[in-house]
Amino acid sequence: MFADRAKIYVKSGRGGDGHVSFRREKYVPNGGPDGGDGGNGGNVYFEVDEGLNTLTDFRHIRKYSAGNGQDGNKKNCAGKNGEDIVIKVPEGTVIKEAESGQVITDMSGENRRFLLLSGGKGGNGNQHYATSTMQAPRYAQPGQPAQELELLLELKVIADVGLVGFPNVGKSTFLSKVTNARPKIANYHFTTLNPNLGVVDLDDAKGFVIADIPGLIEGASEGVGLGHEFLRHIERTKLIVHIVDAASTEGRDPIEDIYAINKELEVYNAEISKRPQFIAANKIDMIYSEDDPVAKIKAEFEPKGIPVYAISAISGQGLKELLYDINNQLEQMDSKPVVFEQEFFPETHFDMGNEPFTVVYDEKENAYVVEGPRIEKMLSYTNLESEKGFQFFQKFLKENGILEQLEALGIGEGDTVRMYGLSFDYYK
Repeated sequence: MFADRAKIYVKSGRGGDGHVSFRREKYVPNGGPDGGDGGNGGNVYFEVDEGLNTLTDFRHIRKYSAGNGQDGNKKNCAGKNGEDIVIKVPEGTVIKEAESGQVITDMSGENRRFLLLSGGKGGNGNQHYATSTMQAPRYAQPGQPAQELELLLELKVIADVGLVGFPNVGKSTFLSKVTNARPKIANYHFTTLNPNLGVVDLDDAKGFVIADIPGLIEGASEGVGLGHEFLRHIERTKLIVHIVDAASTEGRDPIEDIYAINKELEVYNAEISKRPQFIAANKIDMIYSEDDPVAKIKAEFEPKGIPVYAISAISGQGLKELLYDINNQLEQMDSKPVVFEQEFFPETHFDMGNEPFTVVYDEKENAYVVEGPRIEKMLSYTNLESEKGFQFFQKFLKENGILEQLEALGIGEGDTVRMYGLSFDYYK
């Protein structure tokens, strides 16, 4: 089965902790601090692999983690950095944050390698905290935590033109006739299971990439059958070609088929249904009735601005005119590939500044309480017993507006401020 969607979990490496130690040498009874820094955690990268064309591998392996940084050691020895992890995906893979469905990056065009998650920075050893007033600091900085996300991967094929049509209208035959693609062709009522891509080469023209989108059925946009799984592949295409069975060899009405498919496209994504369309009335070599079904299709759709071409995918009749007109239409359109813009930014999502906190007055304890994820994370990084740590703590309170909120609540000199079990006296 063709796999074009997968959900995975990724995690960068945690930073190693800084080390607390002091020089111990002969004749040096009070050696200075020599604790080494922790190593940085590994990053998570995504990279396009030209040899891949499905997301099948992600059905077997769903968790991907970079290496953690090693802790620092004595004698100023830094910890080893964690190993990066590079996740290979086929071109055209759109990476989304799973919960929101927002796009993080589109692995197409010039985007061949993308840094998704950064590893945690290694903590400083105690050698960094020596001052003239504190020559033997017993504090080292913890490493920063790893970052983790649940991702939704969606493969959306990259093609200029999308072929749509119900099963057995001749899309695979058409594709094999006009491109270098070699799809399997047979009278399968359950339709093609893989989107097939092919390049149309034209004399004295640029040519284009065309994709056979697996046969749609009514209700596809609502998840009926396989259609819903493949509708996403048409999102990148710049124009749409309807292939219909003009001869109605299986009793289908080609006009009804076109309306049905356009309805499915509109329900799935209204913007797609507004793109330029061509109708290829196929199997004209099998028309034996006196009525001209192609004339009926033209009468229905050409007044709406949709050109209709009578073709035979088997004999090749009418194909050249259709292909050159498609090419001319593409040349008038924006040549840039359809790339999905970034909506979700991991670097700001994990920024401590985005996390909430509260500042309230507790009448029972007669204390001002400051709590929240942002405060808890800050305290985990900060050694309040060190001079630099306490300076950072004061700066944090000011820059995040906490002091301003305390003053708005009426805090006075000597009042108590409580943060996760730690209590402080307030002095301006």
